[in-house]
Amino acid sequence: MCHYTARMPAEGTGPTLKGTLAAALTPLRDGGTAVDTAAIGPYVDFLAAGGVDGIFALGSTGEGVLLEADERRHVVEAFREASESRLDLAVHAGAMSTQQTVALAEHAALAGADAVAVIAPPYYPFTADGLLEHFAAAAAACSPLPFYVYEFEARSGYAIPVEVVQRLRERAPNLAGMKISDKPFSVVEPYLLEGLDLFVGFEPMIPEALAAGAAGSVSGLAAVFPEAVVELVREPSAEGVRRVEELRALVDPILPKGKAELARRGLMRVDVRSPIVPAT
Repeated sequence: MCHYTARMPAEGTGPTLKGTLAAALTPLRDGGTAVDTAAIGPYVDFLAAGGVDGIFALGSTGEGVLLEADERRHVVEAFREASESRLDLAVHAGAMSTQQTVALAEHAALAGADAVAVIAPPYYPFTADGLLEHFAAAAAACSPLPFYVYEFEARSGYAIPVEVVQRLRERAPNLAGMKISDKPFSVVEPYLLEGLDLFVGFEPMIPEALAAGAAGSVSGLAAVFPEAVVELVREPSAEGVRRVEELRALVDPILPKGKAELARRGLMRVDVRSPIVPAT
């Protein structure tokens, strides 16, 4: 277990996320049954050397929803310890129930995260009022830490109504923005709300999104090829889009192929949490 100093941000803390955040993979071992803590430090060094501005831990590429609550807390602490003073750390705290989500959001704040994000829980047909209460409780649990709504229709099974985000602004003073993994841009555009930072996940969309006012990207591809995504965010170009498209084709899906690529470089094992199957 890593050691860390619990802390809460000062009152009035504002949004800190910017640029390119790598949607980090979570190093596992023992056939995917345990977290490989020893690999987290070198992996963070690799991401920092690649120029990313921050890390988005335990999201879709980080196998967050497949890990036990204690494992998720341990991963947060390990990433915080490894990235301290170098990279921003955003923590995905989404879980099936509001109670679980609140507990994880609270821990992320105490562990020193720079922001918390929460995806809409899958499976049940939640009402707009239910989603609003869910996000408001999670935001309150990590307040005044910046809070981000994580929209990913393909994983949740439904899109978060824009109305819910608008109403959440009245309930959560620490709502800082959204992480959107949907595509095409026509689906993303309605979430470009004044005063909220928006980070896109689909890398070929980055130039269009930035031109429309997006703040940056939370990128799964940046977890494996950070330099390519950082360059595209900093200097959007058609050539940069072609490059990320080629790299995405190499490691699609990033879970588990991204781990296989990083294993080839000696950065982590190919191990993934069942029922995901490892790639070679």
